Amino acid sequence: MLDASIRVSFEESEKAFLSSFACKAIDSRGREKDEESCFIRTCFQRDVDRITHCESFRRLKHKTQVFLSPANDHFRTRLTHTLEVVCTARCISRCLKLNENLTEAIALGHDLGHTPFGHSGEMVLNEISETGFHHASHSVRVVTKLEKNGEGLNLTKEVIDGILKHSKGKHGSATFDSADDSSLPLTVEAQVVRIADLVAYINHDVDDAIRAGIIKSTDLPPQAYEVLGDRHSIRIHNMIRDIIDNSENSDIIKMSNKMAEATSILKSFLYNEVYTRPEIDVAVQKSQNLLRQLAEWYIKNPDDLIKSLKHPIPEHQSFNRTLVDYLAGMTDDFALRRFQEIFVPHYYSLPELFKSKTEKSI
Repeated sequence: MLDASIRVSFEESEKAFLSSFACKAIDSRGREKDEESCFIRTCFQRDVDRITHCESFRRLKHKTQVFLSPANDHFRTRLTHTLEVVCTARCISRCLKLNENLTEAIALGHDLGHTPFGHSGEMVLNEISETGFHHASHSVRVVTKLEKNGEGLNLTKEVIDGILKHSKGKHGSATFDSADDSSLPLTVEAQVVRIADLVAYINHDVDDAIRAGIIKSTDLPPQAYEVLGDRHSIRIHNMIRDIIDNSENSDIIKMSNKMAEATSILKSFLYNEVYTRPEIDVAVQKSQNLLRQLAEWYIKNPDDLIKSLKHPIPEHQSFNRTLVDYLAGMTDDFALRRFQEIFVPHYYSLPELFKSKTEKSI
């Protein structure tokens, strides 16, 4: 048997160095299926590796963040968004002496269940699904039911909980008022990812909107501009610094009232003045129509979907559940290709043999 001293040394280091509010690997609630511990990695390091190497993570590079099918290579995708969340979350956790490995695992997995075409695709699948659809709960389904040919990744319970509770929506808060909140995640690290997700997307969506020419930096609300800063890097720095300053020696991750208000104003600005702009909304409507037509086709032609699956439909799983899983797993590119295959006429080349016979008969 291999010597486990390397992993044990990591676990001992966590106990000696990390904050009393941190979740140590040795204190993990474990996995759904018990496994022998790795001789090198802690349980949370192992989860980082499992998520990084899974198929759903690789597909994020071809899934929309905000701008659909962008011509500019510098617009964010769902993958680059995820990496920015990881960077922000790890920085906060490091400064607060929380568990960076747990933080990284949650951040890497938080958007694995996102649909093609961003939140516009999510709205369509919510219409189609018999049980409703939300990307956070579907991310959990991905890591527990769909990955590894239906076996799931068997992640730790802390990581799964953090993935489930990262989402805030348009009106939800990125922070919690007290430790008595019933919706509070199991770990402080999950709170870090929740707020880091907000810091990442409101800043990079502003950056992408400016790059696209939809807005100028001077269009930002004055209070957000004055409190957060006049440049992308400064805004991120100020927000992270404020979170660290206001979350030290606490089991609640939060911002100062002044920073939280400015952040909320900037978030509202994005929802009201950027995400609904015609330049974006036209593409959103087209992508939603595309997904609806694909769904209608497969409902009328279920054998076409079954032939496209890598594995048989699990026993007792409905066709609707299978359809939603299949559509949610698509990248933007794959959805476009499948739509073209089904609905767009093609010019077919005649076989060479038939072509030669035709030429001889002339």
